[in-house]
Amino acid sequence: MVDDENPGGAGPQRPHFPLGYRLLGGLVLLSSLLAGWLWMDYRRFVDSPLGLKSPVVFEIGQGEGLQAIALGLKRRGILRKPLWFEWLAYSSGAHQRLKYGEYEIPVDATPRTLLDRIVAGKVLQHPITVVEGWKFSEMLAALALNPVLNHRLAGQPPEAVMAALGFPGQAPEGRFFPDTYFVTKGTSDLEILRRAHAKMDDILDREWQGRPAGLPFGSPYEALILASIVEKETARPEERTAVAGVFLRRLRKGMRLQTDPTVIYGMGAAYDGDIRKSDLLRDTPYNTYTRSGLPPTPIALPGLPAIQAALHPDVGDSLYFVARGDGSHVFSATLEEHRRAVERFQKR
Repeated sequence: MVDDENPGGAGPQRPHFPLGYRLLGGLVLLSSLLAGWLWMDYRRFVDSPLGLKSPVVFEIGQGEGLQAIALGLKRRGILRKPLWFEWLAYSSGAHQRLKYGEYEIPVDATPRTLLDRIVAGKVLQHPITVVEGWKFSEMLAALALNPVLNHRLAGQPPEAVMAALGFPGQAPEGRFFPDTYFVTKGTSDLEILRRAHAKMDDILDREWQGRPAGLPFGSPYEALILASIVEKETARPEERTAVAGVFLRRLRKGMRLQTDPTVIYGMGAAYDGDIRKSDLLRDTPYNTYTRSGLPPTPIALPGLPAIQAALHPDVGDSLYFVARGDGSHVFSATLEEHRRAVERFQKR
């Protein structure tokens, strides 16, 4: 039997699609494959290490937009695909929360962790160290040379600096706590001084409250003055309380302190590394060989151990000490013992 609708008895024929439909289908398939590949590439990018060999510092300027940031990262060789970085920021809403500043990018950073760091504002912190024993002028000179800081105090005399800090008329020497302060780029030198001044006030007040009875100080400031002398007299931690004890016993007995660091401070720029007999006899407000009691101000920045030594001195009977020449000192209770020590360690 022959089927008139299917001559020859052949099976059903496949539907015939015009060429345009076939091309469209191919494009749809190709687009799907491309979209899948792009999505996989994006996912690999955002969580893959940036490939840094060492930490890199990158700065984002105030008002800088996402595209500029991404291109800047690409120019520095930090980011290979800035478009993916932008998409990551837009898709997460982070593009509205970017914070300017300096960022240190660690070697294990990924685009995602880098973006998180920028959103959180984890900017680079620079250490600024104020050293025990510095004079105020040395502190200002060190701050003036630091490239991280915004220099607002250049050329200002000490009186103007203290007025800018809100302490007009206050002598600056010894008023700033020696420590390491962490700051972001662009922090002002005035801010460092403000923090160091506040910290010294806090520490001095705390240590003053815990002092024993009977110390010959009329105020915390007098303790600060003595602490500065202790700071300059010895670099040996184990000797600080002994040195403080000698000075406090001399104050109680009405004896002059006769300490060389105060003479040196009073000499100012005239000091050339040596103290001569004429220097010891030349009267200045800081010459404790010619004047009784404490000098009018501290002579340096005392650290916490020197402050604690001044307020918790050794309870021995020594009234004199002389340098051995190796950084340590010989302590004596009588003038005769002291003269023998001077003969042995100094005149030799």
